[in-house]
Amino acid sequence: MFLRFFQRLHSTERVPPTLCLVSLALVTVFSTACGQDGVTPEMAAEMVAEARAEATTEAAAGEKASFLANVEVMREKFLGLAEAFPEDEYTWRPMEGVRSVSEVLMLIATEGYNLAPSALGGTAAISRDEQGELRMLTDKAEVIDHLNKGFDYLRMEIEAIDPATLVGSRELFGQERTTPDIILFVGGDMHEHLGQLIAYARTNEIVPPWSQ
Repeated sequence: MFLRFFQRLHSTERVPPTLCLVSLALVTVFSTACGQDGVTPEMAAEMVAEARAEATTEAAAGEKASFLANVEVMREKFLGLAEAFPEDEYTWRPMEGVRSVSEVLMLIATEGYNLAPSALGGTAAISRDEQGELRMLTDKAEVIDHLNKGFDYLRMEIEAIDPATLVGSRELFGQERTTPDIILFVGGDMHEHLGQLIAYARTNEIVPPWSQ
């Protein structure tokens, strides 16, 4: 295992920083264990396995914390834009077949209720039917209320997830994905719609609050 890792370090293949830290920690544990009197190779291997599980869980906890921090940044910006748009422009869309302002905002609210927590092993708050109904809302006060509740629910569910359950992979949209892959997928989707809403605002001569 360690030979393969160091071969990767000297190759052109990119090694994730978390993998570097975990693997180097395991090398230290293995070397220390082998140098102790009375420690057999089997005992050393068991110590390495325990250290690996602990280090991997710590890495997953770091990924979870990073995602939650990213979510808070997005929350502030989505809510800022939701407040900045006048209600009579909530139904505005750049062309037919594209989401309106309110539909983008409600998509993010429902991702907070459903996609983001369930993708990482949490529980969805609403059914698919309820999700479809919510996406039809255009009342500004109601949209902002659900946006707040969606982000609140997302944080509550993810904070409650045990990092140990984030080790390994899980299925999302028919593909096996690791936790970093899922976070990149979900966070990337939310950021894409944030960019969409910024473009909507600029088109309507609305300056995003954080740019003022």
